[in-house]
Amino acid sequence: MEFWIVAGLAAYLMGLSKGGVPMIALLSVPLMSLFMDPAMAAGLLLPIYIVADCYAVYLFRKAFSVRNLKILLPGAVGGILTGFVAVAYVPGDAVKLLVAGIGLSYLVTALRNRFARGEVPAKPADVPRGLFWGTLAGLTSYISHAGGPPFQAYVLPQRLEKMVYLGTTTIFFTTVNLLKVPPFMLAGQITWDSAAQAAWLAPLALAGAWSGAAISRILPERVFFLLVEVALAVVSFKLLYEVVAT
Repeated sequence: MEFWIVAGLAAYLMGLSKGGVPMIALLSVPLMSLFMDPAMAAGLLLPIYIVADCYAVYLFRKAFSVRNLKILLPGAVGGILTGFVAVAYVPGDAVKLLVAGIGLSYLVTALRNRFARGEVPAKPADVPRGLFWGTLAGLTSYISHAGGPPFQAYVLPQRLEKMVYLGTTTIFFTTVNLLKVPPFMLAGQITWDSAAQAAWLAPLALAGAWSGAAISRILPERVFFLLVEVALAVVSFKLLYEVVAT
């Protein structure tokens, strides 16, 4: 019974994040890891992520950046393939340090720009940078479910409108998570038993996504992006802590 309570909470929090509330999904895998190996916890949650992703795509389908998706997704495919081949050779701590460094580097730059004199212009969605960050997002998402910081390092400086940002983020990570299913199955992280458990938990993720979308729509744009940056900082410091603590 305790497992199902914690698993239900993890699924709901993950849904909240997919609905647009930053940072909350950060707690899902650690919560599940209280009862199972983290890799198996990630495998159990991946189908639930996808269910919540598909609902989030429906919620945010009216606004997204086609150009960003055309640039980022080919890079993400390459990153996932690289991760599948290299996962046995790349230390998990090295990936965590890389992702944390990316997140903290962006935040330092953002703070410097905030206190700079004059308005700092938004960066365009250019192909070289987009392919680079898309590849890193796919790689880090596959190895450690930490694709957010590379994605945000590329997209946040563009200063997209809130709903466009949410729609682009949702479609990008829905595609990435779908692409991760075959290799997760080959690795034994997704099984018939875990799929059955995921089916029971999926309604809670959908409820969380609905709640998250309602919250994200009423948040002022300035507050929303401030929360995104706070979430990025929390994720980055959490990854650093995991490396130091092991």
